[in-house]
Amino acid sequence: MTDGIAVPWSTGGARHVLLAVHTGRRDIVDLARRSADRLTRAGITVRVLADEAPDLAIEGAQVVPADSDAARGAEIVMVFGGDGTFLRAAELARYSNAALMGVNLGRVGFLAETEPEAVEETLAAIERCEYSVEKRLAIEVDVIDASGVVVGGTWALNEISVEKAERSRVLDVVLGIDGRPLTSFGCDGVLFATPTGSTAYAFSAGGPVVWPDVEALLLVPTNAHALFARPLVTSPDSVLTVAVPPDGNRARVSADGRRTLDVPDGGRVEARRAARPVRIARVHPTSFGDRLVAKFGLPVRGFREARLPETRAHGPGREAPWSGRNVLERDVVAPHDGRGEVTGAPDDDA
Repeated sequence: MTDGIAVPWSTGGARHVLLAVHTGRRDIVDLARRSADRLTRAGITVRVLADEAPDLAIEGAQVVPADSDAARGAEIVMVFGGDGTFLRAAELARYSNAALMGVNLGRVGFLAETEPEAVEETLAAIERCEYSVEKRLAIEVDVIDASGVVVGGTWALNEISVEKAERSRVLDVVLGIDGRPLTSFGCDGVLFATPTGSTAYAFSAGGPVVWPDVEALLLVPTNAHALFARPLVTSPDSVLTVAVPPDGNRARVSADGRRTLDVPDGGRVEARRAARPVRIARVHPTSFGDRLVAKFGLPVRGFREARLPETRAHGPGREAPWSGRNVLERDVVAPHDGRGEVTGAPDDDA
């Protein structure tokens, strides 16, 4: 179907894959179409979202509304786009057992599993069910007014930001952990982040990078006017609180940059681990450390290879010519004789 009209579907014993696509770019649309064609030929039912169906024009695809039922009964939500598209797809997959699998067509694409050149390999893995599923901790918040009544709530995979509503004024906050006050200061805002989100907004605000299999919650102040305003890493079972005085600046909540709520005067925001994790499918056995190196272009080879005879002229801390070796392999770091001299440098052909 290509007319954008929703078609009823039932899971039965069939396999279903929902596509979430950044349709603003022709190359992304073309890649999504080719992927849908291969999945269909493999006997897998392809679903597309009603608001994307006219642009995708995938013949035979089931068209479903972009709501909480879109991914219900689906095995995979396959995302074609950057991290923004991935976060939008996470909203669709949240209330289902579908796992998210991203194809990075953005800039960093930290959440994505694969790059465009490896799509065929990824599709083959889906066809053969040769993938693993990670369960990522998500975070949810309640917005509570001055009388203690919950007036709103939302959730996020990356982070929830409590931020000032007026740019010209500082936001006064009181921080609490597990019902006990911790400190107060003026700032631009405070982030509640997950380990998955530690490489996103929290990273830009000076927070630590946390491996995604570590269960923890992060609290990261942004531009705080205080000596003690360091990022905090707490138990995943903690309740983190940001209270806003009634005579201070107005505040609002932003979840993954996609959903916003106003905080009442004198209200507070309480964050905790979400009841449901987000499921992410993985095909390639890449470690998180390797992902950090690849996504951020970290200089993993210059410092150690500078101590080898053929690269010593480059000096420590400077990039040496790439030798094709992995700095994490044992034979890259040569043994020394205790006087700082190399005693067994690996061959160039290793």
